[in-house]
Amino acid sequence: MQQPDTKRVKDYLLALQDSICQAFTELDGQVFIEDAWDRPGGGGGRSRVLSDGNIIEKGGVNFSHVFGEGLPASATAHRPELAGRSFQAMGVSLVIHPHNPHLPTSHANVRFFIAEKEGEDPVWWFGGGFDLTPYYGVEEDCVHWHQVAKQACQPFGEDYYPRYKKWCDDYFFLKHRNEPRGIGGLFFDDLNTPDFETSFAFMRSVGDAYIDAYRPIIEKRRDTPWTEAQRDFQLHRRGRYVEFNLVYDRGTLFGLQSGGRTESILMSLPPTVRWSYDWAPEAGSEEARLYTDFLISKDWLGEDDA
Repeated sequence: MQQPDTKRVKDYLLALQDSICQAFTELDGQVFIEDAWDRPGGGGGRSRVLSDGNIIEKGGVNFSHVFGEGLPASATAHRPELAGRSFQAMGVSLVIHPHNPHLPTSHANVRFFIAEKEGEDPVWWFGGGFDLTPYYGVEEDCVHWHQVAKQACQPFGEDYYPRYKKWCDDYFFLKHRNEPRGIGGLFFDDLNTPDFETSFAFMRSVGDAYIDAYRPIIEKRRDTPWTEAQRDFQLHRRGRYVEFNLVYDRGTLFGLQSGGRTESILMSLPPTVRWSYDWAPEAGSEEARLYTDFLISKDWLGEDDA
């Protein structure tokens, strides 16, 4: 049985962090500040943050590689076979919050997990994906985002995109609000079939596709004029982003329960946000159209009837 090559995975993740940061530096004109850190329980990482840029209000691109002799409750609750195993978890996670309300927030991560015990085969898997959270919906941007997602999946089988697109729709859903966080993309987890090489190749395909999905949207929308009322709506919708990350996000829960670095884990939160009591958009407005036309589970590529 082929054994996972953790060094190759780590080398790829470090290179991915470099390439994504370079792409955003070229787009924004500002540079990321790097903060290297060590985890007392084992491992560490490097957090890179860009604040108050020309386009990006706050963006973070994190690499982490943590390890230890035992797993937190968030990991063993639904995987009891992991109890008593040492573990390594490594990944790149990023969130970009632009200034302009016409630029969507974007999120991506790719990660690898392995748990080992002497005398037994390792338990390992890959996970990740990318998703888009617009404030003012543009259909061609959503179609482009999903086209790139499908292209990333295409070499691995016809069922990959529809399966991981649906998983993304289901995962990034705020149950207490009964609404999606955004327009989705891809989400996968626990991937270890058919073998290590194929699973690793798929994770790389998803990681490499993210910037191809997001960059053209930034280039098209970066100079769109916006009003203070649109900025207020952006801040209101950012509140939903915060709610999801603190209530449901697996990575946030795992990071906090495993003794991860709090500053890096909560880097995904926007710098400015607003909660308004019992707020509702004006009927027929662009804000209302976000809810009716975009924050829905939708076949963006028109394939359901094909």
